[in-house]
Amino acid sequence: RASRKMGLVHLARSLVAIAAVTAYTSSVRHSPGREKSLLRAHRHDGVTRGAALSGGLAGLLTTATSAAETKTVLLDTSEGEIVIELRPDWAPLGVDRFSALVSEGFYDDARFFRVVPGFIVQFGLSRDPQLNAKYQRATIPDDPVAVSNERGTLVFATAGRNTRTSQMFINFGNNAFLDRQGFSPIGKVVKGMDVAESLYAQYGEKPDQRAITSQGNAYLAQYFPKLSYIKKASFLSTT
Repeated sequence: RASRKMGLVHLARSLVAIAAVTAYTSSVRHSPGREKSLLRAHRHDGVTRGAALSGGLAGLLTTATSAAETKTVLLDTSEGEIVIELRPDWAPLGVDRFSALVSEGFYDDARFFRVVPGFIVQFGLSRDPQLNAKYQRATIPDDPVAVSNERGTLVFATAGRNTRTSQMFINFGNNAFLDRQGFSPIGKVVKGMDVAESLYAQYGEKPDQRAITSQGNAYLAQYFPKLSYIKKASFLSTT
């Protein structure tokens, strides 16, 4: 019994050590926001977030990764093509939602309304206010964070825990501080990062997301006519 108890103590200490490594702290200077603040900080203690990350990594070990599981999406934008490989082994719920939105044409003619060079580019509010209304409260649960928010990863923007709907961002830099806030990448740009970084950025964060939600492209065309946009989002054939 004594040896078993000591073994459990050592195991517990090891788990705490792993959590401490994965759940680092970092000052947040920027955060992609929906409405006023889209990447709102999630406040978790290190052990809780570390456990969630460990669970996500454990899931990767038991998930078979194959070409059949991946989907590739083409964003045909006003500046060129961006190709994204979706990874359901990283974030199955997020991939399912993003795939459904692509299939529905939600992102077609949608603007890249928030561009912060060196940090992120954000999109995911529809040209059509009715589509925005449809998904505004259609939230999905979070996926555990399986991989880091490194350059080129595609991630859902949120307004807190379990609030993902339709808004996305592409990381321009290695934004690992977003990991401990619960932002789970669902895929990665495999072609066209140069295109992503050439998207019109002069408006910065000026477009009002509530106005986009309620008015769609009519608002953006009037006040921010130079924004880059997605002409068509579609799946590429795997054959």
